Amino acid sequence: MEFGFTTAAYVVAAVLFILSLGGLSGQESAKRAVWYGIVGMGLAVAATLIGPGAGLWWLSIPLIAAGGFIGYQLASKVEMTQMPELVAGMHALVGLAAVFVGFNAHFEIGNAAEALAAGGDAVKELGAFGKLIAKKSAVEINILLVELSLGVWIGAVTFTGSVIAYGKLSGKVTSSAEKLPGGHMLNAGAAAISVICLIWYLNTAAFLPLIILTIAALFIGYHLIMGIGGADMPVVVSMLNSYSGWAAAAIGFSLGNDLLIVVGALVGSSGAILSYIMCKAMNRSFVSVILGGFGGGSDGPAMEIDGEQIAIDADGVAAALDEADSVVIIPGYGMAVAQAQQNVAELTRRLRAKGKNVRFAIHPVAGRLPGHMNVLLAEAKVPYDIVLEMDEINDDFPETDVAIVIGSNDIVNPAAQEDPNSPIAGMPVLECWKAKQVFVSKRGQGTGYSGIENPLFFKENTRMFYGDAKQSLDTLLTMIQ
Repeated sequence: MEFGFTTAAYVVAAVLFILSLGGLSGQESAKRAVWYGIVGMGLAVAATLIGPGAGLWWLSIPLIAAGGFIGYQLASKVEMTQMPELVAGMHALVGLAAVFVGFNAHFEIGNAAEALAAGGDAVKELGAFGKLIAKKSAVEINILLVELSLGVWIGAVTFTGSVIAYGKLSGKVTSSAEKLPGGHMLNAGAAAISVICLIWYLNTAAFLPLIILTIAALFIGYHLIMGIGGADMPVVVSMLNSYSGWAAAAIGFSLGNDLLIVVGALVGSSGAILSYIMCKAMNRSFVSVILGGFGGGSDGPAMEIDGEQIAIDADGVAAALDEADSVVIIPGYGMAVAQAQQNVAELTRRLRAKGKNVRFAIHPVAGRLPGHMNVLLAEAKVPYDIVLEMDEINDDFPETDVAIVIGSNDIVNPAAQEDPNSPIAGMPVLECWKAKQVFVSKRGQGTGYSGIENPLFFKENTRMFYGDAKQSLDTLLTMIQ
């Protein structure tokens, strides 16, 4: 009876997770999709707690309550600008959980083997998972060891990779691509050690090869992500999301948990598809990015930039906007840092009230997380129909009177088209420099998160609107009524 209920609950939960993923593809359905996911996860946890093999309620309930409390506190206090690193942190926890579950499964297999050797009451004293293992054939045990090893390996890669991604996104680790002496050969060596340890483990079922395999995987995760530059971090976050899903699926096979397999496969496949889409949008090689930049980039010198950055004040920007008929606003991470989305929305409302055509241009990797800018604009109640993707609006820039760039760098960098030696060479960008006038809201003359110089700031039709984006827009709004 319990087994039937658990199976039915898992099926319903899986359907809810699929509906959740599908709903997240649209801005209007996203809120409902989140609730599908919440209900699905609640149902899955409840079904697992009362299903076959459940036990240790006195420990499970406090741990779930503690985890829920910590999650609530984080969600309540984290700023939208910190969401990318929070997501990376969550991926790290999933990876670490996969490692611990894999280790536990290893010990359960050992206990089952000892109980079978002892016979009698020893088998009866095994837990539900141990009894399940005791019924497996030698071939099935070997398959289980492979699944366990894969779960641990992927989980370890995900853990250290996500920790480094968190560090890069939060500014605690350099955003530039860095590798140890030996570069990709070290990754290849660690991968070879992992394969050798897997063979060793399958032949002995000893804990030592599993530990060495885990250490090699931890190194691979660290070194791979250290070798990826800041411009590719949105892809990295999505890629690590995929890794965490595959780790969960592998552990699901080890535990014989159908829902964990389904959910892991959903997360893994959707993350991989999103990573591929973003790589395509950035003209990046998917294989190059996931291998820490292997085979990508140019070693030649960057193109020299002529000219100077010319500043403009709020009066000048207000005058240009007053004369403009069409305006395109390009938001970036700087807008999120300054929490300027409400000011941007108010500027949009005032300009549209004057009869001006105002639209937003969103690059697929704007910010440091896919969809980051869309969420901020939705939070500020900017109408969905004027928020356009890069492919929808790029051809309109030559007919645009004013383009306003707020805290963006790489996604509006003409070096992607003009400099074959640029780290972002070939990456599709928003061609805002083709507008009649370009105003760039920026704190100072720095190169931004990825450390790449931007020729846009030196072009004749570009003016730099220096200062904190929120404060600059506050001043501008006093002049536009």
